[in-house]
Amino acid sequence: MKKIIWILLDNRIGSRHQAEGVANYLDTSKFNIAFKEIEYTKWAALPNFLRANTLLGLTTKSKSILSAPWPDVVLSSSRRTAPVARWLKKQNAQTQLIQLLHIGFWGSKDFTTIYVPEHDKYKINLKNIKYTIGSPHFITPEKLSAAKKLWQTEFSALPHPITAVIIGGAIKKHSFSLQNAETLANKIKALKLKEGGSLLITTSRRTGPKAEKKIMSILEDFPHYSYLWGDNKPNPYLGFLACADNIIVTGDSVSMCCEATATEKPLQIFTGKDWLSAKHLRFVQSLINNNYASLLSENKTAVFPKSKLNIAEDIAKEINEL
Repeated sequence: MKKIIWILLDNRIGSRHQAEGVANYLDTSKFNIAFKEIEYTKWAALPNFLRANTLLGLTTKSKSILSAPWPDVVLSSSRRTAPVARWLKKQNAQTQLIQLLHIGFWGSKDFTTIYVPEHDKYKINLKNIKYTIGSPHFITPEKLSAAKKLWQTEFSALPHPITAVIIGGAIKKHSFSLQNAETLANKIKALKLKEGGSLLITTSRRTGPKAEKKIMSILEDFPHYSYLWGDNKPNPYLGFLACADNIIVTGDSVSMCCEATATEKPLQIFTGKDWLSAKHLRFVQSLINNNYASLLSENKTAVFPKSKLNIAEDIAKEINEL
């Protein structure tokens, strides 16, 4: 008889993609999988020691979809979904709880396993915590193959090697400075002058208009296709990952870096100056130490990683064996 697993989907895209990434690899011969869309009220901002194992902070609609028969396993993907998972275990003591990302000490002992990126291991250490290199992501070979078929004609006129440039930006307490934007663009310019080819460039809301303008002014003379924040056209992000020969990513986003490793293409990461937090720098260093990426250098072409990094698949395998 199949077991029931509920995937609690947070409405924040990063957490959601992690849960969806693990779900991609769950064994459907063992599990009936149900996705539960969790929506919140203002009370979800309360710390978890106040929300505890209750449904405080959930909308009436979200509460209504959480009813018996209770699941055998629950996959929770954020701090905000952790109290929901604990409430479900209160309804059924046999339910096993799997958590992605740190939730702090409060309530952690209710979870069978908590998967935490190793760059966060300094926060708390419990017996049920397992550390991973980076975080789960939603990229699969099937998604990349479909994206390549969809976008390769659009990029067919661009000369090779094609370099995808995935740019994030400001993080908590640290803006993405014009100096860092200029340094990033000049490093890319030096590389492309050396190796030739073209660029696929995308920015985010966190990049900022001034930094974006600076980057494009330096790189605009190279053959390129750009998708800048606010552009009113289909998002080619997966197409960039699928069609590029090599990838450059800014180190402010764990998700973007991990998604790039899924391509098994040469990956370089830009860390800038006085920008990334100690946690971000630890994460980037973990990718470098394990030969999944290298630091962006204008004098060195990226090399292929030793293997594909797929934490989502690794976590799903362990859930399949529960």
